[in-house]
Amino acid sequence: MLQKYGRNLLNIFCFAFGIVILLFVVPRLLIFFLPFVVGWVMALIANPLVRFLDRKLNMMRKHSSMLIIVGVLGLVVLIFYLAIAKISREVSGFISALPSLYGSLMSDLEQIAQNLEGVSSRLPAEVGEKVAQIMNNLTSYLGELVGVVGAPTVAAAGNVVRSIPNALVYVIFTFLSAYFFIAQRDRILGFLHRNTPAGVSEKWNFIMGRFKAAVGGYFRAQFKIMGVVAVILLVGFMILRINYAVLLALLIAFLDMLPLFGTGTALIPWALFKVLSGDYSFAVGLVIIYLISQLVRQLIQPKIVGDSLGLDPLLTLVFMFIGYKLSSVFGMIVAVPIGMIVVQLYQAGAFDDVLQDVRELAEGLHQLRTKEKEE
Repeated sequence: MLQKYGRNLLNIFCFAFGIVILLFVVPRLLIFFLPFVVGWVMALIANPLVRFLDRKLNMMRKHSSMLIIVGVLGLVVLIFYLAIAKISREVSGFISALPSLYGSLMSDLEQIAQNLEGVSSRLPAEVGEKVAQIMNNLTSYLGELVGVVGAPTVAAAGNVVRSIPNALVYVIFTFLSAYFFIAQRDRILGFLHRNTPAGVSEKWNFIMGRFKAAVGGYFRAQFKIMGVVAVILLVGFMILRINYAVLLALLIAFLDMLPLFGTGTALIPWALFKVLSGDYSFAVGLVIIYLISQLVRQLIQPKIVGDSLGLDPLLTLVFMFIGYKLSSVFGMIVAVPIGMIVVQLYQAGAFDDVLQDVRELAEGLHQLRTKEKEE
């Protein structure tokens, strides 16, 4: 009996210890070995194409690896570079244009105030004063926000220049590690297979198999939907001649991927703001973009991912609150996909063993307490 419950306690302790390692040690290790992590991701992306070319060209891997791997990695790096460069230019331009955007926003607020004067004049004096106070507070808050964001831009630019040598070293290590991860893939997998305990390997294969089946497919589908929504938003923003269309389309599409959010989280308040400022054509354009994106989303979602893979709204709120308490707004956003992973792994049975240990231990303690009362 004691041996059985000791095994339960040991299993629960190992599970809790693994969670602590996963939450506090692994993230620091990933940051420390960031070039190798990025290289491993690049290798995962490039390896299928490398193996395909190997088979088609009928060349021995040791002779073809240099040309094929370098060529494929060069293509992957070029695509990453173009994408990151475009987004970086959008972000840099957005930060630089904050003063002008602030001026445009202030003019819109002044127009809204003028439009509301006729309405506020018909309201009680106290309500009119409250509306004026809210507008003044909003104006001062926006001014402080622009000052806070704009102040460190010069210092940030200097830091970027100083970090160029380090970035170059990181790029070299990333590229070389990606090359060796592909060229020595079979050797690395063989080494891990030979030196991993059978029990750990079996558990790992079980978790990863269920993870890929339950979570991988869901997130692949969500990213596909996110890509379609981003393209729709980008086309719409370009038609409306909105500056920084790529950046805004990606950010709003990411919101659309999260439960309880969506494109309406950004587009509806934006359209309402434009209605109050008198720019009705722009507001109508935003509403049309919103309706089209939601219509296309509803059409493609059933074919790409089933509704049963979603996250319960109450659980979503719980995960968002936990994330907010741990790491403010960023934690609230990140907590949603992490919560999805946890729920999907639970439904796949990844935690069945430790839950069984907890139940057996609880039943044993209950029987022990009951026996002591009878005696």
